[in-house]
Amino acid sequence: MSSAPVLTVEDLSVSFRQRINRQEVISNVVKEVGFDLHAGETLALVGESGSGKSLTALSVLQLLPYPQAFHPSGSIRYQGKELVSASDDTLRQVRGNDISMIFQEPMTALNPLHVIEKQIAESLELHQGIEGQSAREKIIELLNQVGIHDSEKRLGAYPHQLSGGQRQRVMIAMALANNPEVLLADEPTTALDVTVQARILLLLKELQRSNNLGILLITHDLNMVRQVADRVLVMQSGRMVERGTTTQIFTSPKEPYTQTLLAAEPPLRQAPDSSEQVLLSAKNLKVWFPIKRGILKRTVDHVKAVNDASLELKPGHTLGIVGESGSGKTTLALALLRLIQSEGRIEFLGEHHANPDKETLQKMRRQLQMVFQDPFGSLSPRMAITDIVSEGLDAHGLITDPNERDQKVVEILQEVEIDPAIRFRYPHEFSGGQRQRIAIARALILEPKVLFLDEPTSALDKTVQVQVLDLLNRIQRQHQLSYLFISHDLSVVRSIADDLLVMKSGDVVEQGNAAEIFANPQHEYTKALLDAAFNIAA
Repeated sequence: MSSAPVLTVEDLSVSFRQRINRQEVISNVVKEVGFDLHAGETLALVGESGSGKSLTALSVLQLLPYPQAFHPSGSIRYQGKELVSASDDTLRQVRGNDISMIFQEPMTALNPLHVIEKQIAESLELHQGIEGQSAREKIIELLNQVGIHDSEKRLGAYPHQLSGGQRQRVMIAMALANNPEVLLADEPTTALDVTVQARILLLLKELQRSNNLGILLITHDLNMVRQVADRVLVMQSGRMVERGTTTQIFTSPKEPYTQTLLAAEPPLRQAPDSSEQVLLSAKNLKVWFPIKRGILKRTVDHVKAVNDASLELKPGHTLGIVGESGSGKTTLALALLRLIQSEGRIEFLGEHHANPDKETLQKMRRQLQMVFQDPFGSLSPRMAITDIVSEGLDAHGLITDPNERDQKVVEILQEVEIDPAIRFRYPHEFSGGQRQRIAIARALILEPKVLFLDEPTSALDKTVQVQVLDLLNRIQRQHQLSYLFISHDLSVVRSIADDLLVMKSGDVVEQGNAAEIFANPQHEYTKALLDAAFNIAA
């Protein structure tokens, strides 16, 4: 580690100004944070959702919404060069070249109108002057490095055509494209399963050694921090509360808040009542996406997202679906919701509708609600929370009286432990954990029988994760809800799932009672997943 830091942050504060009732109101959200980052070092920022970690990282590249955001105090220096209030030319040179960032929510960070190849190529052309075939070869190499299979086939894909984990890996490839000196990694493995996470962490470590890369790691995953960080800085409510070496923080934390973070564990699952009734089932379900080429757009191949999947979900039960990113987990859920076309038999409440009409489909979808992987991307930034939560009531024509509608919103927000007084705010004004609760409220307000939960805790720190799992367990017991729970976090799945389905490359390789599979997995792939998850955790 060099003696001079490559990045220095001193006395950094972040505030936001907004007008409420024609008066300017100032919110102080980050308060006098300071740290040094050396070349070849990994410094982890940890703390609850809303503690100011991401705002601190975004301040380094001056990516906050100025002038609404401003810095009452502070200095940020890269190689001695001041970045606070730096010129646009200076920031353009630094961003994506000297300092790169892996953003927390790739679906909102990637441009939905451009294919993956173009988005990575822009950075290569801007900073290195690499174009044409040379750029294409470099992009394929980067995608292979971060573990995207058939990378050449993925070059023409748009972000919505990739899984959450694949989008995350594209973000990592873009960040590493220009061999930066500093990497700001905001939840870099949030959407990745444990096997891919291990490969990405190994890749980052190799690049760190070869390029003497300084990494500022923002994460809620304390197991990852234990593995890769040299030093840890703990934040709470915008302030630093503790700092030290990784060993010091994990073996002898001094602050009660740090101790609470380290002690947080998912709640134990209470087994539901046994039932012979099947609420939702699928048999021999198949989802293939055609790959079209040429002027006539002929189908030359298929992306085989789901092959011959069968499953059953009982009332009050939770079916966990696990597998690598891109294994078909979310695609399977979307097919069950009839949001994408599929082949095979899908039954809900004992009825099979091969080609349901619009009215039948609408009734089914009211009973089958989805909580998406990326709550910030799935919540409209132009709508207040009250309108987002009540949108389903309007779509199904359930409540027309404005007062009754507002009362229903208040009740459902209280149920997910959100203060109803803030229902007129917008999604960007909430933390990740709060946005996830809002997404759950939007689904619950229609009183469904099944909730599809796609990585509902992946972006949450441990303490908030435990709170959301407690909330889900309580709601399930109160309403006798059934969950189809998709996650790459096997410790979370183990705490909530009654049954388990393991997917690999579109195939169901193992399924059955969750406790039995965790205790005695039969398939080699399941064994590898569990070994990666719990050996890492240990």
